[in-house]
Amino acid sequence: MKIDELIPEIIPPEKQKKFLILCAFSWMAVAAGVMLMPFTLRSIMIEWNLSKMEASTLASSTFVGMLIGAFISGFIADLMGRKYANLLFIFLTSIITAFNGLADSPRTFAILRFISGIGYGGLLPSINAYLSELTSIRLRGRYLVYLETSWAIGSILIGLFAVTVGTRLGWRADYLVMALFGFLMIPMALAPESPKYLFLKKGIPGIEKQFGVKIKHEIEPIEKVSVPLTALSRREYLKSTIMVWVAWFTISFVYYGIFIWLPGVFAARGLGDVKSMWFTFLMMVAQLPGYLSVAYLIDRIGRKLTLAIYFIGTAVSVLIFAWATNMAIFLIAALATSFFCLGVWGVVYAYTPELFPTSFRGTANGMAGVMARVAGIVAPFFTGYFLQRGNPLEALVWFAALSLISGAVVLLLGTETKGKAVG
Repeated sequence: MKIDELIPEIIPPEKQKKFLILCAFSWMAVAAGVMLMPFTLRSIMIEWNLSKMEASTLASSTFVGMLIGAFISGFIADLMGRKYANLLFIFLTSIITAFNGLADSPRTFAILRFISGIGYGGLLPSINAYLSELTSIRLRGRYLVYLETSWAIGSILIGLFAVTVGTRLGWRADYLVMALFGFLMIPMALAPESPKYLFLKKGIPGIEKQFGVKIKHEIEPIEKVSVPLTALSRREYLKSTIMVWVAWFTISFVYYGIFIWLPGVFAARGLGDVKSMWFTFLMMVAQLPGYLSVAYLIDRIGRKLTLAIYFIGTAVSVLIFAWATNMAIFLIAALATSFFCLGVWGVVYAYTPELFPTSFRGTANGMAGVMARVAGIVAPFFTGYFLQRGNPLEALVWFAALSLISGAVVLLLGTETKGKAVG
């Protein structure tokens, strides 16, 4: 028997649902913290009299921290366990972000965003690996997309706070409210460790002790690797590694390149500050159906085809977003961009942990996150450059081309994992 086939016996479906909800709160915390920037960047620029390139540096400081967090997350999750890695990163995401509301200078703000970024970058792959190892084959794909759906919920909640309370109290209140997410995550300390991780480190006795069960089956051993990072380049995993890295880099570059400067993109089309903020919020809302649609599709047409379709959908909608002359079409294309873009995010988070075994799944997730964070560092400067030139819509054409290329890479190098046991 494979360890995957044991999961439904030791963790009933109702408990798997509870773990999904618990992990979703963590994901919401990351989304709220990261997506504060689109709603606060213009106010920060005005208060500290920053140029667009200086503001881009503030935005990128988050992603520099996320790069480091993503890079170390796999090693920490594979070394000390998924649960304790989650707790470490949760603290950094919520508490340090709240301190941003007390920053007295751009330098202090950037340092605090960098530190909290380590938590953001580390928590995403760690939580993703954790939930994937607590979920049965039948539910895994859907649950991992539902997990990613909570990104939209976190974005919507912080966006709603920013355009209502935040506009009255100022941008600092938007950051201070993040402390609440830290208190919401206290139940994580009571959660169990991943059974796959326990089996890898302590064998069957470790699972029996943690879950209070008696296992009568023989479990196939999980492949162990001495250097997890080098395993990603092995012949049997190389195509998956390339495909995953391209997909993660592209979607991060497109998403943050558009969303970090979204109010500025809307302002360039003649919308005022208040309308720009509300349209930015509406694009956050459009993320939710994007996630829910892929949750339906990945278990029907598969991970690979769904990912390719949504990359191509992103390319088409971004091109219309860039070239539309009619305001109604422009806004519809903006919402479609959000729908397809976040659909891609939903698939890559479900797809990636299914492509690699337990022994280096945390590292594989972490390195995929590294590619996303490299893209996140570059993206604000890329769009900021076009904004400074007065035509940010030129950047959208590049985003569309990259999305189209990535869709082709998925079709060429991707392998289907729907319904397959993961070691």
